[in-house]
Amino acid sequence: MITTKTMTLAANYSDLPVRAGYAVNINDIEIALFKVTNGRVYAIENHSPHPKGGVLTEGLVSGEYVYCPVYDWKISLVDGKVQAPDTGQVKTFQVEVEGDNVYIII
Repeated sequence: MITTKTMTLAANYSDLPVRAGYAVNINDIEIALFKVTNGRVYAIENHSPHPKGGVLTEGLVSGEYVYCPVYDWKISLVDGKVQAPDTGQVKTFQVEVEGDNVYIII
């Protein structure tokens, strides 16, 4: 099976706040963008993996982690894994920054 990846313009780099979430919808997928203090941008699905959810763009960012605002789960922005003692994972998306354009590859 051949999988086609699409690079979609998601935001302007200059519009992304540092250490705060920025929500975008691409192909009916709600994605959270996070620009961390070193300038890197990460994209993950915008819902906590907890059964009752939580909007991750409303969470606190520390280093390369976001904390679910509802359940305080620590989630890696790099690989989407929930940190122990909790378990779970959110989907991550590849990000490309070209000039002031931030693209997500789906």
